[in-house]
Amino acid sequence: MIVIPIKEGENIERALKKFKRKFEKTGVVKELRNRQSFTKPSVEKRQQKLRAIYIQKLQQQEE
Repeated sequence: MIVIPIKEGENIERALKKFKRKFEKTGVVKELRNRQSFTKPSVEKRQQKLRAIYIQKLQQQEE
């Protein structure tokens, strides 16, 4: 459970902003999206390899 200390007289919008930031940092929404659809481990590994290759190409182009 996320607890946000609010000072007396603090704006509600500011408190909501703090709550949203903390909620984003927990990664709940990201995990929910990942759990909605299952991807096979072999497919995940393939995607990671493709990302790594893409990043290497970008780094080589900079040099």
